[in-house]
Amino acid sequence: MGNKNEIEEATCECCSGKHKDRAEKEKKDLMNRLKRIEGQVRGVENMLENDVYCTDILVQVSAITSALNSFNKVLLANHMKSCVADNIREGNDEIIDELVVTLQKLMK
Repeated sequence: MGNKNEIEEATCECCSGKHKDRAEKEKKDLMNRLKRIEGQVRGVENMLENDVYCTDILVQVSAITSALNSFNKVLLANHMKSCVADNIREGNDEIIDELVVTLQKLMK
């Protein structure tokens, strides 16, 4: 494994490499949503281990999908109100193209 600086500089190939300082309240809300989703996924794992009926599992997976969509809506709204708006105010209209690409990926 590399030294600490190499680790900090490394990014996954799915990330843009950009950074966002979030307000503590926003971060806490998003983290709480993810922890609930994580709990739901663990619940589905338990259902599988306990041979629960298929349709019962499907209903829970649908709830997880809905929770993830809700997470995305909140994060997207926050992104548009902060990152996108700030960049436009600063004259960086390229952010609009980035947003279009992001929306296209979300709507697959």
